[in-house]
Amino acid sequence: MTLRIGNASGFYGDRFDAVREMLTGGELDVLTGDYLAELTMLILGRDRLKDPGAGYARTFLRQMEECLGLAHERGVRIVTNAGGLNPAGLAARIQELADRLGLPGLRVAHVEGDDLTARHPGNLAAHAYLGGFGIAACLKEGADVVVTGRVTDAALVTGPAAAHFGWGPKDYDRLAGAVVAGHVLECGAQATGGNYAHFQEGDVRRPGFPLAEIHEDGTAVITKHPGTGGFVDVGTVTAQLLYETAGARYPGPDVTARLDTIRLTQDGPDRVRIDGVRGEAPPPTLKVGLNRLGGFRNEVAFVLTGLDIEAKAALVEQQMAEAMAKSRPAQVTWDLVRTDRPDAPTEETASALLRLVVRDPDQETVGRTFSGAAVELALASYPGFHVLAPPGKGTPYGVFEDVYVPHSAVDHVAVLHDGHRLPVPPAHETLVLTTVPEPPLPDPLPPGPTRRAPLGLVAGARSGDKGGNANIGVWVRTDEAWRWLAHTLTVDRLRELLPETAELLVTRHPLPNLRALNFVVEGILGEGVAAQHRFDPQAKALGEWLRSRHLDIPEALL
Repeated sequence: MTLRIGNASGFYGDRFDAVREMLTGGELDVLTGDYLAELTMLILGRDRLKDPGAGYARTFLRQMEECLGLAHERGVRIVTNAGGLNPAGLAARIQELADRLGLPGLRVAHVEGDDLTARHPGNLAAHAYLGGFGIAACLKEGADVVVTGRVTDAALVTGPAAAHFGWGPKDYDRLAGAVVAGHVLECGAQATGGNYAHFQEGDVRRPGFPLAEIHEDGTAVITKHPGTGGFVDVGTVTAQLLYETAGARYPGPDVTARLDTIRLTQDGPDRVRIDGVRGEAPPPTLKVGLNRLGGFRNEVAFVLTGLDIEAKAALVEQQMAEAMAKSRPAQVTWDLVRTDRPDAPTEETASALLRLVVRDPDQETVGRTFSGAAVELALASYPGFHVLAPPGKGTPYGVFEDVYVPHSAVDHVAVLHDGHRLPVPPAHETLVLTTVPEPPLPDPLPPGPTRRAPLGLVAGARSGDKGGNANIGVWVRTDEAWRWLAHTLTVDRLRELLPETAELLVTRHPLPNLRALNFVVEGILGEGVAAQHRFDPQAKALGEWLRSRHLDIPEALL
């Protein structure tokens, strides 16, 4: 029997109406919501500092005020990680809501054990990434709503699937199939045309949210409710499979999924079948995300217009250096962004931006002292001096890092609606992660005429962040294009196309089944998204930058 699992949230702040849309748009058995990310955990940690009873995604509670009765009426179970740092607190609020709405028989359970903050002093939040068997235990005991803290995104799918089909901890291939389906669903509309390289191939003004039809053998079909916007094809699914992944082995607390075994098939309009996925025992350790305050930051963007852009930049840099000499911030970063054009028809297109970002452990160093120095230049610097916004006070920034602990270091517990606690045993069988041998590549294309053109004319890409690292997944749609891409887009070529990566460690992972290459660029995001190390702090557009770069492409592919 098929299990239909839908998604209604890809991040804290996603489309509010998606819960109702998914509940009313078609048949569903389970509705999931993913609200957590590395940055979200820091935000919730700061919330908890102000109010110990906070720490969960308030948006979800408001959504349940509108839709909990509807879900109960339709027999749709809700599974969400919106509990964040306080799953017990959110579960209690939902139970109170159910009683208030006249749903006294509704059962709300939650999962505990991920919070390791007490063992990692100095951090706002330290949470282990749990698997899906705590969720499964809650559902087996009749829970209508399951609230978790930090579980893997895919656990929101593996848990319901394991409960529904009776999978055990060693059903690795089935679990791996559900992990892959969960990874496709986790970011919501990114699987239905959102943020898609070839977005012009469909109407993506308001993409519907995705759902997976999961079968007992772990195979799945990714689709969406009839009549909703966007589209689902092999390309949209491939793009999401490459998002925030690395090599052929995709590790998790329940299973390591082999991304190099995935087969994708178009199964009809807006339907993509996923099969062939193999799984292995999980690694012997669990990932723990640590979030702490790193200090304070401030920035000012100077607008440089017209002629002598570089000389103007040099002047203001020298003036600010002298002004900050008595109280120099620990980190000072200048970036000249040449958005200006010669003989421009508008003032805006005649202007460049000079960004100054400062960081320091002391808020005052990057606060009034810094702001005053910038403001005092208003009538005493380069011609046309102005800034995009007046400098403000120094604001706190966060730092993310990960560490690893044995499975046994975590007390994974399913807490039922009546308070009964069910321990979830750790994985008894594990397998140390190793690099998959380089797969055989196809024969290169024979020599022929080429044309200088953007890579994006023949390839799609999607990029994202994992701590301080970024990944860039690049894929093509034909065997001929794969023959070219596999031999052309080497690590050295990527460094040439993206000079920002030239001094960084870059690893290439070929995935022939997907006609894809996945590159991991280490350290490009500094201390993670909350540190705002670069212009695009989550590397969301790194893949689009790569697609815009020109190289010699065979005319046969163009």
